[in-house]
This record gives sequence, structure tokens and C-alpha cells, in this order.
Amino acid sequence: MSQPNGLEYAAVFAVTVAVTLLFTPLALRAARRLQIFDAPSEIKAQDSPMPYLGGAAMVGGFAVVVLAAALLEPPNSGLDELAIILGLACLLGVVGLLDDLRGLSPFLRLAIEVFAGVLVWATPAGADVFANDLLNLAVTVGWIVVVTNAMNLLDNMDGLSAGVSAIAAGFLFVLAADNGQFLVATLAIALAGCSLGFLRSNFHPARIYMGDAGALFLGFLLAVLALKLNFIDAPPLVALSVPVVLLGVPLFDTALVVVNRLRHRVNPLVGGRDHTSHRLVLVGIPIRASVALIYAASISLGALATVLSRVDSVTGTILIAWILAVGGLFGGLLSAVPVYKSSRRRHLMLQEVVAHEPEPPSGMGRAVGEP
Repeated sequence: MSQPNGLEYAAVFAVTVAVTLLFTPLALRAARRLQIFDAPSEIKAQDSPMPYLGGAAMVGGFAVVVLAAALLEPPNSGLDELAIILGLACLLGVVGLLDDLRGLSPFLRLAIEVFAGVLVWATPAGADVFANDLLNLAVTVGWIVVVTNAMNLLDNMDGLSAGVSAIAAGFLFVLAADNGQFLVATLAIALAGCSLGFLRSNFHPARIYMGDAGALFLGFLLAVLALKLNFIDAPPLVALSVPVVLLGVPLFDTALVVVNRLRHRVNPLVGGRDHTSHRLVLVGIPIRASVALIYAASISLGALATVLSRVDSVTGTILIAWILAVGGLFGGLLSAVPVYKSSRRRHLMLQEVVAHEPEPPSGMGRAVGEP
């Protein structure tokens, strides 16, 4: 593919937004006609059934534009790699759709994700971190499985996953274009376009959900495109950290959920209302404001990833340490929000003790539970 200019990138973005905007109402109509709904439950936020199939609109919008662009201006190289990546992304979209419709075993889904990771490793998109091929295979498969599922877990509130995907894809576009990776940049700007096109119908109050079909599709593509970023002149630690920082929001949310579920002896493989967004709402922040705060965090991490890609080893190490420290601080604060039965009981017990305890004389007092 020859170097696209700004107008060509803008055209890919605008057309992908337009096609997804066109496909989403069609998916909404089909979901209602076929009675494909996400039913309310105690682990879900909605009060009424919500139409699925939004993911199909996203997959369709992205695939149509990418295929059209490839036919109009075939890449100079990497056409086979593009076909494999697009085919695997669509495969995961289909797997997610089947999971939405009928429910699949998590082990079957994991096996398919591992298979996708192995095929990616066999292409030039695979990780090339170590001299040992088996270690590179493990890194590639592990990264794709973790990011794909992290984006799926992030799809827990109206507009959240689509908005974060659009932001991350936008920064991926900037980094790839600045680095001369024009095919990666084109795919990234198309992914941002389909995410924003769907967001119009998915932002709170949502009219349609993307379901696992959309979330697995987005997660896989974000993982592969981040893996494709190539910073030749950057120090190794910095180059390896850029994709992690760029996708820090879904990775942070997954780590927060898994660690706290293990702490409270809750199965980490089942759904729940214990994600970052749920905790923000529980402390009194409105849904739209909570989603906007997470958008802001995603934009901040994208900007930091961009800066990180251009600094020396010492500055990069300091910046990475600072990001980890801030992430740990917020993780600790969010972990204190009582979202589990055990923690909620403890919270209510402390409130009851305080409410029934006689007020101490002026100038004296004691901590709750202190003899």
C-alpha cells in the first residue's frame, strides 16, 4: 500500500462511520424481529430486555470498508496477513454471536482464541520479543487472549466498550501513521470509525448492545494492531510498554475484577457488577459521568503511550513507574468500594455500630470495634 494522505485516511474513517450508522438500525430491526434480546439479571445493569446484534453491524461496517479499500488500492505487501487477520476477527465475531444466542462453553471460546493467537503468531504480526520462538508464541497467544477478553469484560455499561475502543484505535492510528505503518494506520482508523458509528446507538441510554460478537471482534483487532506497532529506535522496555499503556483501561479493569474476586472468593469466570464503572456508579457518580471519566482515563493513557514511544530509556522507566503507581492508587481506592456480599455486609455492620453507639463525651472518642 502506498503512503495514504490525510484525505484518504479521513475518507476511510468517514465511510466506516457512515456504513456502521447504516447497518446498526438494520441490526436493531433484525434483533427485534427475531427476538434476540439480552435479558435482565442480577449481574446486569438493564431493567428490561435489550436488543443484541450491534456487534454484527460493527463487524459488517469494518469488513465492508476494509475489503473495498483493499480492492481499490491493493497493499504492496501483507495482503495474505490482512486476509488472515480480517478472517480471524470475523471468526471471533461469529463465535461471540453464537455465545450471545445460545451460550458457549468458556473453554471452547478460550480454545478458539488460542487458535487465533497461534495463527497470528505464524504471520508477521506475531510478537518478536525473544530469540526463542516458543516464548514469542506464548507472548502472542497470551496477549491476544488477555486483551480480547479484557475488552469483552469492559462491555458492562452503555457506550463504554465502544467509546474506549474508538479512543484506543485513534491513538493506534496516530502511532502507526507517525511510524510509517500505513496498513496498520488504515485498519486502526477504520476500527475507530466503526466504534464511533455504533456508539451513537449505544451511548446511555443505549438502544442496542454489541454483545460478545462486537466485544470479541474489537478486542482481537486492538490486540493485533497494538502488537503490530514497531518502534525500531525505542528502548526495548519502552517499546514493550507502549501497547500495555495504550490499552491500560481494559487491562486495569480486568486486573481489578480478577484480583478482587479472588480476594472475596468469587468465581472470576462468571459475570458480575464489580467493574470499574459499577464501582464509580455505586459511590454516587451518574452513569454518563462514570463513562466519561473512563473515557478521560483512556485518552490520558493514549497520550502517555504516545509520549512514551518517543522518550529515552531512563525517562521511559520513570514514566512507567509513575503510571503503575497511579494505577495502583486508583486500584486500591476502587477496591474499597463494597460491591460484594461479604464487603457490603461488613459495610452495613459498621454503619449499624456507628448508628447505635452512644456519642462519647466532648473531647473523647474511640474507633469502631475498639474496646
